[in-house]
Amino acid sequence: RWQKVLYERQPFPDNYVDQRFLEELRKNVHARQYRYQAVVFQSGAVVQQLCSVCVFVLTWWYMDTGMLSPQGLFGAALVSSLLGYVLFDAVDGGAGRWASGRTRWADLKSTLVFTAFTYGFSPVLKTLTESISTDTIYAMSALMLLGHLIFFDYGANAAIVSSTLSLNMAIFASVCLASRLPRSLHAFVMVTFAMQIFALWPMLQKKLKARTPRCYVGVTVLFALAALAGLATVSSVGAVLFASLLLAISCLCPYCLIRLQLLKDNIHGPWDEAEIKEDLSRFLM
Repeated sequence: RWQKVLYERQPFPDNYVDQRFLEELRKNVHARQYRYQAVVFQSGAVVQQLCSVCVFVLTWWYMDTGMLSPQGLFGAALVSSLLGYVLFDAVDGGAGRWASGRTRWADLKSTLVFTAFTYGFSPVLKTLTESISTDTIYAMSALMLLGHLIFFDYGANAAIVSSTLSLNMAIFASVCLASRLPRSLHAFVMVTFAMQIFALWPMLQKKLKARTPRCYVGVTVLFALAALAGLATVSSVGAVLFASLLLAISCLCPYCLIRLQLLKDNIHGPWDEAEIKEDLSRFLM
C-alpha cells in the first residue's frame, strides 16, 4: 500500500498519488467576506485624499490668477488649523496627547519654528526653479501628486505604502508650484497650506475615523462637496468628471470587489508547502 513518505523505498514512481490525494482539498480557506457598507466606509480615505489634492491645486490656481490673496489664505488656514487642533484633542478627551507625552507648548514651538523657517526661506523657494521651464514644473508637480496618492497610507498593510515618501512628494509638488506664484509671500503661504492639508489634515481624519465614524462620514461628504463646488467655478466639465470619479471609487468599486469575491477559487491541499507548527526553540539553545 502506498504511503505518503519519502524515507521508505516503495514500488511506486515519485509522482504517484492514490485516490485519497484529493480528500484534503479545500477551497477559499482564507477568503474574506466583505460587506458593502464597510467597503464604502473604507473607501472614504481615498475620496478624502483625492479631494485634498483637488483643493490644493484649486487654491494654487486661485492665488496664481489673483482671485485669492495670500493674507486671506493664511488667515483661513490659521483659523481652520486652530479649530482642527481643538477638535483633535476633543475627539478622545486628550487621551492620545497624554499617552504620547506631547505638550501644547511643544506643539506651539514646533509651529513657530516651522513658520519662521519657511518664511525665512520663502525668497529661496520663489527663485529655486527659475531656470526650469513652466511646462516641466507642471509635469513634475502632476507626477509628484500622483505619486503622493499612490504611496499614501490608506490603512492597507502593503509594501507600497510609505507615509514619508508620500508626504515628501506632496511637499515637493507644493514647492514647485509655489515657485511659479507672483511673490515670495505667496510661496510661503502656499507651502504652509500644503503642510496643513497633506500632513495635519490626514492625522485628524484617522482619529475621526477611529473614534467617531459617523462624524468621519459627514466630514468626508462635506469635504467632497466643497472640492466639487470649487472645481465647478473653474471648469464645469472637470467637476462632472471628478464627481464621476468619486462616485466610482466610493460606490462602484466596492460593488465590483464584492462581486469578484464570488469568483475566487483558491485551492489548498497536501501539495502546499509544509508548515512546521511544533515549537523547535529547544533545539536552538
